[in-house]
Amino acid sequence: MRDIFERILENKGPLGKWASVAEGYFVFPKLEGPISNRMKFNGKEVITWSVNDYLGLANQPEVRKADVDAAAKYGSAHPMGARMMSGHTDLHEQLERELAEFVEKESAYVLNFGYQGILSTIDTLVSKNDVIVYDVDAHACIIDGVRLHPGKRFTYQHNDIESLEKNLERATKMTEQTGGGILVISEGVFGMRGEQGRLKEIVALKEKFSFRFLVDDAHGFGTLGARGAGAGEEQGIQDDIDVYFATFAKSMASTGAFIAADKEIIDYLKYNMRSQMFAKSLQSVLVEGALKRLDMLRNRPEFKAKLWDNVNALQNGLKERGFDIGTTQSCVTPVYLKGSIPEAMVLVKDLRENYGIFCSIVVYPSCS
Repeated sequence: MRDIFERILENKGPLGKWASVAEGYFVFPKLEGPISNRMKFNGKEVITWSVNDYLGLANQPEVRKADVDAAAKYGSAHPMGARMMSGHTDLHEQLERELAEFVEKESAYVLNFGYQGILSTIDTLVSKNDVIVYDVDAHACIIDGVRLHPGKRFTYQHNDIESLEKNLERATKMTEQTGGGILVISEGVFGMRGEQGRLKEIVALKEKFSFRFLVDDAHGFGTLGARGAGAGEEQGIQDDIDVYFATFAKSMASTGAFIAADKEIIDYLKYNMRSQMFAKSLQSVLVEGALKRLDMLRNRPEFKAKLWDNVNALQNGLKERGFDIGTTQSCVTPVYLKGSIPEAMVLVKDLRENYGIFCSIVVYPSCS
């Protein structure tokens, strides 16, 4: 019998093998100072292009004050316990009501983390008789959620409606045998490409196929749509999304996430999503902070307007200078480069040391 550590020591993975030369600089770097467009790295001021604070809320005085006041009021432990047992509060209920109203769903459920949240949602929604059909370029959290599924799953080519239709035909035939249903999963915005999922075309297929539609809108929530309610609002099909998921980690510059759907579906998830049933409740300081951020997202459209001023200036400037930014339709701005990881390291170091721009390398498997 082989010691499992032998395999680990022999093969540390596609990223882990670079740890000795990359850690502390290219991976696990330390940015210092308040979250801002300019921070310090290795003692030098740099322009930061690698933070998630899409709307610039993290360092707004009103947000900081709300966080400080909530910390003074509740500390970091309150409420102490899982929500099912002793960690449920009026604050959690208020946040869920306001989130549901904002994304035009009947009900919502606040989750502790984004990655764990979407993974657990997928795991809870489907049974072994059901079939999952999902975009091949889905984020790692979706892939990990699908891997938990004991039944069949099919991928369709990225944003390819013809490929999706073929896989829905396969899934339909299979569910006729198993007696299960079909769950289609797409991202509202694909986090590495910046492209919006073709949500409108996907929901149009409901006329031909029977399926439910789950959208992970981590990058669209707060940044797309007239009100900032996300990719579904942007494409005019929010009502046709059966389960809507978003995280607080991007536009709201915090920790946590939520799912929104019909009340009966949310009730089912609340009582069956094991990762939430047996996890400590999201702390009140974060819940009250999320309420403040949501209030600013709804009532201060100038933050989203400023984001798009910056996005348009950056993306137009990059294209004019010959950079390949793909077909992004969001604030996510990829720059596609060909080459090896060592070449990427050289480029990133050049940007940081000679131009004062802090960018990060994104390579497989970080991008899938």
